[in-house]
Amino acid sequence: MTESDIFEPFERLVEIEITGKRREVPENNTLLRCFQYLSIDTISYGDFCWNGDCANCRIWLEDTAQEKPILACRTKVRERMKIVRVSEELKLSIIR
Repeated sequence: MTESDIFEPFERLVEIEITGKRREVPENNTLLRCFQYLSIDTISYGDFCWNGDCANCRIWLEDTAQEKPILACRTKVRERMKIVRVSEELKLSIIR
């Protein structure tokens, strides 16, 4: 399996913030795929359904004065997204 089999086509990386750490991830992909880009081994074999049924990929975005919960498998990345919290399953996989 190659990178082109996993990720949507992208031309550049965009910067996002994940719990205070700035990371570069591929544009035009869901956040869960972006997390997979950052940690291919842990996300690929993690307990994720990839379609929203399990909610193990829940994250919280900074949205004005409050946090907004979303599912990483259903949300496309946007440059300068600020992710303030992640589910325990994601924390074990990407936060180091």
